[in-house]
Amino acid sequence: MSEKLALEQVSGSTRRRKSFRLRGSREVATWLLLLAVLSPFLWMVVMAFRPAIEVFDLSLWFTPTLDAFRALWQGNFLHSFGNSLLVSTLSTGLSLVIGVPAAWVLTRWQFPGRRYVALWILVTRMAPPIAFTIPFYLAWRWLGLQDTVIGLAIVYLTFNLAIVIWLMQTFFAAVPPALEEAAWLDGCSIWRTFWTITLPLVAPGLAATAILCFIFSWNDFFYALILTRTQAVTAPVAIVNFLQYEGWEWSKIAASGTLVMLPVVAFTLLVRRYLVHGLTAGGLKD
Repeated sequence: MSEKLALEQVSGSTRRRKSFRLRGSREVATWLLLLAVLSPFLWMVVMAFRPAIEVFDLSLWFTPTLDAFRALWQGNFLHSFGNSLLVSTLSTGLSLVIGVPAAWVLTRWQFPGRRYVALWILVTRMAPPIAFTIPFYLAWRWLGLQDTVIGLAIVYLTFNLAIVIWLMQTFFAAVPPALEEAAWLDGCSIWRTFWTITLPLVAPGLAATAILCFIFSWNDFFYALILTRTQAVTAPVAIVNFLQYEGWEWSKIAASGTLVMLPVVAFTLLVRRYLVHGLTAGGLKD
């Protein structure tokens, strides 16, 4: 009996050591993967604070400087940064205002051609941006929307709307219809039920969808390059202006890239709890 107990203790100790080594190797692999993913961003941030003459120096010891950020402050980059912030916020807001009720209707209401409408909305997102460039350019020039913040926000609305509708349909489908039916029996109108019952329940999905729409609008380069000239130039297009024939201003490029990352990182950190919950919602069936 004592020999059996001793063998069980040795076996348990061996399993614990294996489990500890496995857990330790996973943590090391996770940190290495995280370092590999973040290394380009960390390198860019370091370049932004390096002196211009040492921008490609591989030494980790240097005297940080804000010269590149001061140059951006004195130039036109802040105007472009503000344009990006305004366009992305406006486009995201319009996409949610229009797309969320549309997704709820497509999820809850049965009408002829409902599936075809949803499919048509998805198809609009499948075409490459170059396919819509000339129509948008000609239409916006005729309407006077070229090189305007409103015109660019409407363009971003066209592809963000499909994202909002398709993502929010998944979240609305996870809400039991019995909750809405109970509210109707208590005298709530359709839209009051939507605002007070359904919408709070899909708040995590709403946050995740808003972040994705904001990121897609913020990072867009192609439409902003074609449809803007001077007044509505966004930050991604403004960075290209630092690539000149006389030479590439790497310090300004790194500093502007660092500034462009900040709003997305800050926005994601503020709603990270809702983002994780929203992206994983609907992954399991009851």
